[in-house]
Amino acid sequence: MYTTASVFFKTLADAGVTHAFVNWGSDHSAFLEDINRQRTELGRTLVEIVTCPSEYVALSAAHGYAQVTGNPAAVIVHVDVGTQALAGAVHNVDRGQAPVLIFAGSSPFTANGELRASKNEFIMWIQDVPDQPAIVRQYMRFTAQIQSGKNAAKVIMRALQIATSQPKGPVYLWARREVTDEEVDEALMNTTGPRSKWPAIAPPALTPQAIETITKALIQAESPLIITANAGRNPAAVPLLAELSSALAIGVISCAPSSLALPSSHPHHLGYYFGGKLPYLADADVVLLLDVDVPWVDTDGNTPRKDARVFVIDNDPLKRTFGWSHVDADMVCSADAETALRQLVEAVRASDASAYTTRVHARQQTLAASRSAFRSHLAHAETLLAPDNVKPSVPFLLAALRDAVVSRTPTTGKKVLWLNEAASASGLIWNHIGADTPGSMFMSGGTSLGWVLGASVGASLGSRVAETGVELVVSLTGDGNYLFGAPAATFWVARRYDTPFLMIILNNHGWFSPKYSMRAVYPTGLGSSAEGEKLSVGFGQEHNADYAGVAAAAGGAWAKQVSRADELRGVFEEAIEVVMKERRCAVVECIIESI
Repeated sequence: MYTTASVFFKTLADAGVTHAFVNWGSDHSAFLEDINRQRTELGRTLVEIVTCPSEYVALSAAHGYAQVTGNPAAVIVHVDVGTQALAGAVHNVDRGQAPVLIFAGSSPFTANGELRASKNEFIMWIQDVPDQPAIVRQYMRFTAQIQSGKNAAKVIMRALQIATSQPKGPVYLWARREVTDEEVDEALMNTTGPRSKWPAIAPPALTPQAIETITKALIQAESPLIITANAGRNPAAVPLLAELSSALAIGVISCAPSSLALPSSHPHHLGYYFGGKLPYLADADVVLLLDVDVPWVDTDGNTPRKDARVFVIDNDPLKRTFGWSHVDADMVCSADAETALRQLVEAVRASDASAYTTRVHARQQTLAASRSAFRSHLAHAETLLAPDNVKPSVPFLLAALRDAVVSRTPTTGKKVLWLNEAASASGLIWNHIGADTPGSMFMSGGTSLGWVLGASVGASLGSRVAETGVELVVSLTGDGNYLFGAPAATFWVARRYDTPFLMIILNNHGWFSPKYSMRAVYPTGLGSSAEGEKLSVGFGQEHNADYAGVAAAAGGAWAKQVSRADELRGVFEEAIEVVMKERRCAVVECIIESI
């Protein structure tokens, strides 16, 4: 027997969706029945099922999977409560532009046995809410109700078409239980609509006028600057940005990035920044904003030169879903980063380089000096310890981790995937780890903390499926973030589905970010010098949780706490060996200066 659930799984498989991260409930009777039909008839399921004891972990895992593979994943949750339990991960897939199809069942609409799957448990009255998709609608690219198995495939394909079109993002489908249990004809199951007829929107390009205007401005500028953040979501954009920067000697900085847009070793890369006073902006006479959500914070004293020309290239340049966003710009272009960069590179190749050789040479000298000063600053920071001269500073710790990864992986760190969610230390991680390979470091793109745990599972799984050759997944987070991410559920899933990763916890005994924000508004206020615990943002020295022990108990992870700088390198190397040779997670809790 085939049902609408049968159509659902077959459509996902036909569309190329390989994995569903699931948290089952009473609304999924037809799905559970069909999974076992598939196993009986085919010896496998059409879509790999990844059971997740936390909906937040499920969606974060799908997010990480989509980031690594570039392909959409599915998430299946339970009625209104499962939808709500997706929590801040919904925000992350929205802001992070991750293509994910979320499906939730819904309580039956019949109560007296009129149809198969009519209400038969008391919870089905309590969970029957007036507008279930309203819970997530403002974060979705598309929401729709599947009302019959006869057209379910088309509804699903439309949702996937929207999810994979720029700006990519999550979609939400739902259906009543009677509908998912509706019996469908075998002929319908054997009807496969051509996947090629549901393509994503072709990437938008720059107009000829925009190409000419921007290229001319970049060539004629004395001190051009490119500010980016998310261009590297498409790895194909990275070498094009590198070529443009090299050809015209343009400095590049990344502001709160979600992905690597330019190799850290590129001679014109001038660093990663998360708020504060932005260097180089005040001197730039031409500024190109490339796929960046927040290029600078105005109240931090960031203002381009009055005569500076500013150009915006973005798949959503007006940030239509932001409550407020504006940049004074000479030209605002809606275009795909890879497509636009290819057009600009081709325009530069076609230009007369001899006409601006002297100008480019002068820029190169300026950039070399800036780059040298930047690298010297990083190198000096990596020699410093915490004020007690025992614990490591964060730069010192990151240098030890980077060097351990280089020494203990077959490709000396070139095939390592980094996931970064350490809030106030995120910029330090980008700058000191110095990732070089496109697609080798990700952040969520949003601000709901805890993403990195589930994303580590999804990224590890996605790397295996996509055959990227990744040797090791290394994730960094803070102690507060770690608790947000449902660690017990995460490490259970990691062991169950063989997705080992190395988790580094930067333990400053609390949340520094709220304290930082408070100080910015009240720099000399009563709380400016208070300890974190007194501000209620700190966990205190005496109440430290056994963070690594949670992972060991729930998922058999190797666990270690280290508080001395001189012990870090050895512990990191041992942890790397565990992940790579024993294929189990390792969690290293690093005690750093307390807030």
